[in-house]
Amino acid sequence: MNSANPAQPLGTGTARRSTQTATLAEIAREAGVSAPTVSKVLNGRADVAPATRTRVEGLLRDYGYRRRRAEATRSPLIDLVFHELESAWAMEVIRGVENVARDEGLSVVLSESAGRLTPGRTWADQVAARRPHGVILVLSGLDASGQALLTSRAIPFVVLDPAGDPGDDVPSIGATNWQGGLAATRHLVELGHTRIGAISGPSRMMCSRARVDGYRAALETAGLPVDPELIRPGNFHHESGYRAGLELLRSPDRPTAVFAGNDLQALGLYEAARELGLRVPEDLSVVGFDDLPVARWVGPPLTTVRQPLTEMAEAAARLVLELGRRAQPAAATRMELATSLVVRSSTGAPPA
Repeated sequence: MNSANPAQPLGTGTARRSTQTATLAEIAREAGVSAPTVSKVLNGRADVAPATRTRVEGLLRDYGYRRRRAEATRSPLIDLVFHELESAWAMEVIRGVENVARDEGLSVVLSESAGRLTPGRTWADQVAARRPHGVILVLSGLDASGQALLTSRAIPFVVLDPAGDPGDDVPSIGATNWQGGLAATRHLVELGHTRIGAISGPSRMMCSRARVDGYRAALETAGLPVDPELIRPGNFHHESGYRAGLELLRSPDRPTAVFAGNDLQALGLYEAARELGLRVPEDLSVVGFDDLPVARWVGPPLTTVRQPLTEMAEAAARLVLELGRRAQPAAATRMELATSLVVRSSTGAPPA
């Protein structure tokens, strides 16, 4: 195969011809394009129409083509993709990926999908052209087209803290969110609270739903009712914790404790309590989730569920590099790191 053909057939797999492997010229004829166009698709060039790229990639995948010497042709990069990049939470993730990348002599490319949980095709084309060692997607995932594009380039990818079910064939790293919600609420129950509120994160995110499910489970196990009026939606930002906090704390039968879906919402709840003249923890106990550095320095220091964000990011980086070194694809890895309750000064017995 000459230099214009940067891939080699590894077998037929689901190929349309069972007795031989197609040449790139044959794939070009079947796709109705020129051989140079097929070569452009294999090289991740952007100057190919999306419909043509999809058609050619489908044929390459059917005939079992993968890039030759993928390790040698990769750029010394790890792509790290956030759906939003604007909080201390993201900094903990970046720190973890950077720790591994630095040890491997790699750099990290940051990008944001502007709030979308699935990056668009333009992003996928750019990644294919960069040819990084791997891609880590935070709170997001890839659609079938994006997965096929990266797979055809032998670019491994891992989803970190997936927003939804990433699928059985997608490697992912998460945390025990349900257990964390259970531990946070059980702590408040053991302190004597019977009217406990919750501020959730976005309902579309699996981690948010799991934390609230853990909250519900703790109440039910303790024989306490789950009052829908005490559960308020949030978006994992400070402002939503403030707004939901005002709603909860202005109610006639307000809660004496609140489990906030993350630390940023807990800080918003602090602000709402101060505005209403309530003291933490004398009048209101608060538990967060994440254990960001700021949780130790606010007044009072925040009781929270530690999510090992830096360790999760390090595990994702190590996994994506390991996947890139394997000669053959392996079964997808799904890993959950343990959460733990960190008790500080924002929780106490309910007011008499």
